[in-house]
Amino acid sequence: MAQPPAGMRADARRNHERLLTEARSAFAEHGADASLEDVARRAGVGIGTLYRHFPNRDALLSAVFEDAVGDLLTRSQELLHAPEPCAALVTWLREIVTHAGVYRGLARSLMSVSYDRTSALARCSDPIREAGGALLARAQEAGRVRQDVAIADLLQLTHAIALAAEETPGDPDLADRLLHLTLRGLKPT
Repeated sequence: MAQPPAGMRADARRNHERLLTEARSAFAEHGADASLEDVARRAGVGIGTLYRHFPNRDALLSAVFEDAVGDLLTRSQELLHAPEPCAALVTWLREIVTHAGVYRGLARSLMSVSYDRTSALARCSDPIREAGGALLARAQEAGRVRQDVAIADLLQLTHAIALAAEETPGDPDLADRLLHLTLRGLKPT
């Protein structure tokens, strides 16, 4: 779980933890665009306290998403040694779609910061890009994925698939179909 900064006073640490707990709940209920004022109110603090801990929405989203990123990074390390490199990459990309779908609007936020190194969400996207890059390189070395495929583009496509699935909740198989179609285009000709 995302930890408060070291050296933080006990009351500030409690506020930090309550803000994260309430943000997770608010984002799950209302999506990534949930009211930050509501998050602060739920945590029993003022909006100024929220902004002292998290200077903007991206910083709060990054802290909330940190646990999922840790899970995805652990999973990528497990899959890095799988016998079939392409299947490992596909499995991991499916898991990214699943994680991005936990909070409505998260996929859109992740897409918007993919090339923005100044965003607090870059703290999440940089390790994901590195982990995915290793899985992609392994699949490329095995001759299962075209050499001109870049991990940044593949992650953008994955986030777009998660966003499409989010916008079409009546079709639970949409993400899998779109991911399958996308991956067919990755194979060498």
